[in-house]
Amino acid sequence: MHKVSLRAQANRHSIEFMLAGAICLAIVMVFVTLRSTPPTILELAFAAAAICSILLGFLKSQQPFFSIELSTEALHYVHKYGVMRVSNSNFHSSGVPFVTQGVENLELNAVGIKLNSIDEFLAELTPRLAGKLLIEQRHIFLQAVKIHCENGNCPSEWLIEETSYQSPAGRNYSGLMAMFANRMQNLKTVTGYDLILPANVLDRDIWQFANILNHWKSNPEKVVKDLHDQVATAK
Repeated sequence: MHKVSLRAQANRHSIEFMLAGAICLAIVMVFVTLRSTPPTILELAFAAAAICSILLGFLKSQQPFFSIELSTEALHYVHKYGVMRVSNSNFHSSGVPFVTQGVENLELNAVGIKLNSIDEFLAELTPRLAGKLLIEQRHIFLQAVKIHCENGNCPSEWLIEETSYQSPAGRNYSGLMAMFANRMQNLKTVTGYDLILPANVLDRDIWQFANILNHWKSNPEKVVKDLHDQVATAK
């Protein structure tokens, strides 16, 4: 089985951020230590910026080095709390989700995925990862919901996911799995997609990645090989 691993934008330059912050902080500390007068506002601002840079670099370093793994059999979204898997046979199509605002379309900064079977997907998703995705992706979902709730009449189930769910095939879910399934249903209502992959977990433009997934559906061997060649060339 051929496989290619793609590095997330969120993980890039973590060492550079920490190194730049540490050097800046060290310089400020040297100046302050060698001088008898109190630190100036400018020096404190530089120190605060340096600490923020170190913290940002550290947070970036905690993300998985490779966020997407694409094989001839499945798409894997690698999260630090688990792996979200979509098999090639369960993948229907992909695109960039958007919602209509008057005569304009508001594009969400993510890639949307339509599934053939919700039950097949949920069977491989862990409650732990489902809970983290509910929190992390809520802001993207709310962007779409706000357009449909401009008059304030927003369905309560769109804002608070229920803890019970029955799939179209008749299977019942509870707890976090039901909440995630309800989020999927609500997301599909407002965007037409079951799942979303935020732009920061991808290695390229959202439109490019959505196009790649659609080609992967019909010809997984060629897409995986082409991506593998691209990654090898870039090294």
